Amino acid sequence: MRTLICGSLAFDSIMVFQDHFKNHILPDKIHMLNVSFLVPEMRREFGGCAGNIAYNLKLLGGEPVIMATVGEDFGVYAERLDAQGISRESIRNMPGSFTAQAFITTDLADNQITAFHPGAMFFSHENDASQARDIGLGIVSPDGRDGMLSHCRQFHEVGIPFVFDPGQGMPLFSGSELLEMVELADYVTLNDYEAELLQARTELSLAVLATKVKCLVVTRGEAGSQFYVDGKMIDIPVVPARAVVDPTGCGDAFRAGLLYGIAHGWDWETTGQLASLMGSIKIEQRGGQNHTLDRAEISNRLKTAFGKTL
Repeated sequence: MRTLICGSLAFDSIMVFQDHFKNHILPDKIHMLNVSFLVPEMRREFGGCAGNIAYNLKLLGGEPVIMATVGEDFGVYAERLDAQGISRESIRNMPGSFTAQAFITTDLADNQITAFHPGAMFFSHENDASQARDIGLGIVSPDGRDGMLSHCRQFHEVGIPFVFDPGQGMPLFSGSELLEMVELADYVTLNDYEAELLQARTELSLAVLATKVKCLVVTRGEAGSQFYVDGKMIDIPVVPARAVVDPTGCGDAFRAGLLYGIAHGWDWETTGQLASLMGSIKIEQRGGQNHTLDRAEISNRLKTAFGKTL
């Protein structure tokens, strides 16, 4: 089943400052801040929610189709997607724009200073989810504000079931807008903080929100995840990782497992177990797309963890 993944594609430039910010930022001078950090260590990662979800779904043997807007600097990312066999047919290049990118500087205490340039994400509404061909399932993940709204409406209009994944885009919307997107969606996935924010914005409890979709999922980090479906709650345990290296992109890996289970008609417990495993596999490597297990290896780890296979 071809799955349309609406969301961001981005570059993440990650730099390490070999000291502590607190030694160079004077509290009494914060109103006239002018500092420079030497960062001899730097790496550039391929990222963005849509890119990360598609990467993980492809590892599972799924058929991801990315819908995103990118800039004139996208060439190297495009080559990577081609090498992985991930469709670019619904990716639109916006002339005069940069691809979205984050510049992250981390000190020795793991404090971070981040600048994010959305770039071509501002034009995500110019893509039309209803025009993608042969799509059986979709997801609306963090992207440009207007794009997220329009893609939810377009999926619903043409009857394509989809997951609403507001993520870090949630503060962009009013309570009524969030409620509209929940009601249009077939499935909703949130982390525990986003679940609290959604309840505050909509003034509805999680139990009530769950009645509006087939399944509402809340991830809770090391505490596992909870699947609210048919008036019940299914607890899914976390899969212990072989090493805890970097949580970046773990939520996206989880969502790929969720999409795979939905696309294959799995029961919710098995779907949650695969999603949990994908998050565990991701956390063992730096960056959102540097874990390289193939489908057979993932299946073996699913069997070890839960006695099931792909």
